[in-house]
Amino acid sequence: MNTSVENLRREYMQTRLDTESVAADPFRQFGHWLHQAYDAGIEEPNAMALATATPGGQPSCRVVLLRGISGGGFTFYTNYLSRKGEELQHNPHASLLFFWPQLERQIRIEGRIEQVTEAESDAYFATRPRDSQLGAWASPQSQAIQDRAELDRRLREAAQRFPEEVVRPAHWGGYRLIPHHFEFWQGRESRLHDRVRYNRVAVDEWAIKRLAP
Repeated sequence: MNTSVENLRREYMQTRLDTESVAADPFRQFGHWLHQAYDAGIEEPNAMALATATPGGQPSCRVVLLRGISGGGFTFYTNYLSRKGEELQHNPHASLLFFWPQLERQIRIEGRIEQVTEAESDAYFATRPRDSQLGAWASPQSQAIQDRAELDRRLREAAQRFPEEVVRPAHWGGYRLIPHHFEFWQGRESRLHDRVRYNRVAVDEWAIKRLAP
């Protein structure tokens, strides 16, 4: 296969973004863009890249799903014993990236991480499909396993253990990223993109600046 990636390019021409038109609150601006992504028919517009790092600065990144915006932050759920869980335990800072190419937009969010309450984790876990609940018990996330058969066996054992209601495992729950920084990016022609940054300066106060592309 001969794919010449250096020649893959397109012009971004849909719309513009400036500091005069954005909401004063970045959460409102995020909600506005998220609803537009839903309305545009984008598949899983709540998919976001989550970047974490070790205390020594080694980064890692993966895609997770946004499951709520509450308590002043963005909530997602995972196995606390996974690689991201271990990294967040020792370095509770992370960043999120939403990318919606159909709208020529991306949003970067940076902040500190906290675990949600057990009650919040229980409430969300109860809404998951049964197979997903059992999967939280079956998968030793990020750990090496012998083969797929081992995972299937663990899933059968979890189903036998919980013939009716599945209890949330203690090692599985939610995190909330409390942001101090947002950046909204709108693609523009000639790679002169629009970038608007929000930096938190007080509890409910944000400084808004335009950034060079």
